[in-house]
Amino acid sequence: MTPSSSESAPTVFAIANQKGGVGKTTTAINLATALAAVGERVLLIDLDPQGNASTSLGIARSERSPGSYEFLLGLSPLAECVRTSRIPNLEVIPAATSLAGAEIELIDMERREHRLVEALATGDARARWTTILIDCPPSLGLVTLNALVAVDAVLVPLQAEFLALEGIGALGTTVERIKKRLNPRLHIAGVVLTMVDRRMTLSQQVEADVRAHYGELVFGTTIPRNVRIAEAPSHGLPVLIYDNACAGSQAYILLASEFIRRRRTAAEQAEQKAAHESVP
Repeated sequence: MTPSSSESAPTVFAIANQKGGVGKTTTAINLATALAAVGERVLLIDLDPQGNASTSLGIARSERSPGSYEFLLGLSPLAECVRTSRIPNLEVIPAATSLAGAEIELIDMERREHRLVEALATGDARARWTTILIDCPPSLGLVTLNALVAVDAVLVPLQAEFLALEGIGALGTTVERIKKRLNPRLHIAGVVLTMVDRRMTLSQQVEADVRAHYGELVFGTTIPRNVRIAEAPSHGLPVLIYDNACAGSQAYILLASEFIRRRRTAAEQAEQKAAHESVP
């Protein structure tokens, strides 16, 4: 599982890990908020039927339809599914409980793996937003498959616990299969260590093992265990807005900076590759 170049710098990212409780949604909403704060136009697509990203951004349940369910199944166009958030420059396609039925409904549909990529293309989403982040459900079903076919790259939040290592291996295998069969752009852009507690020997050991195995793929920034991160969703706010001075917020600010640097490097490498290939 190694980084790979794409024809252009990645714009659309899935936040994915088949294991639940590893910080996917927290990473998605706070990375989106940090990018919006520096002037990027950001769309967050909530593809988890639990709708935690929508809740964490203050989208009331009564205001979530049409949302990601209708958008994924082609029942409503992009413009009708997007909501503004409390965060300037950050818009959301929210998730409602109806999304839980999409797994079954997709089975009998034509081009069932391509529903999301075709919906995004029809709405010209790449031209409208600088960055699109997709918060995936904790599974590798058809909804997550649609996300992985639609994106350029995957960010993998990884809890600093031993059993979490097994999940990333399965996800890496899935990514390689999708890359070969359905989405040649797809690659893992990075692994984000979450819920890190350096007071615990186990946490330190897991971090050391992950860095030894995945090398530069692992972000230098880690996200600590922090009570303010846990409190923020109940207020309908990302922790960056709820308490921007806490350790969790500061970590997500650093993560966003590293994310931007990595993407800039990817863009430069893509330009150099294109220039090289154009030389006769």
